[in-house]
Amino acid sequence: MKPDRRIQNLQKVLKKTYPHPVCALHFSTPFELLIATILAAQCTDKRVNMVTPNLFKKYPTISRFARAPLPELEKEIRPTGFFRQKARWVRQTARILLERFQGKVPRTMEELLTLSGVARKTANVVLGTACGIASGIVVDTHVIRLSGRMGLSKEKDPVKIERDLMAVVPKKDWIWFGHAMTTHGREICDARNPRCPVCPVNKLCPYPSSPQRSGISGSAFSLP
Repeated sequence: MKPDRRIQNLQKVLKKTYPHPVCALHFSTPFELLIATILAAQCTDKRVNMVTPNLFKKYPTISRFARAPLPELEKEIRPTGFFRQKARWVRQTARILLERFQGKVPRTMEELLTLSGVARKTANVVLGTACGIASGIVVDTHVIRLSGRMGLSKEKDPVKIERDLMAVVPKKDWIWFGHAMTTHGREICDARNPRCPVCPVNKLCPYPSSPQRSGISGSAFSLP
């Protein structure tokens, strides 16, 4: 997909509206962001932020996570949903970091994808937000929905959507774009009740006149 004037103008409006969007997940280290992002699969960032302060206090190091009894870890993260699977992912990821990466979060997409529960979305969040590395574009439920509504991609698979977005968004803007789209999805372009009349990109967006006005729901995103 080649960028056209409409898409370029859409990006300009988004940049003016959200010049400095930030990740909604709370963290203080790349490892904390990695764990928080794993927990955020099919869970709101707000709920994850309610769980992680006590979680990181109870397990302050990677080695503590690696040694955590699964039933105990499951109890701590239960509010995030899919807690049994997520507990296994979190503990195994901690063990892999200790065994293969000297207890450090790797800084490449290829290495991050070897961790349990980590797909491109999680890897892009960690690399872009914690490391400032533009390896791709974060495609979460909001970006999936907005990409379809805005006519940026006809795909439904997150990896294919990311490919389409990377083709029309300059690499220097990849990190910003993911955060901006997510923020716009939360504040304006809601899954069920989009606020089209007050949307800053309304005139550039085909969605209001689209026959598929419902767009792509959040259920299109699946674990991990």
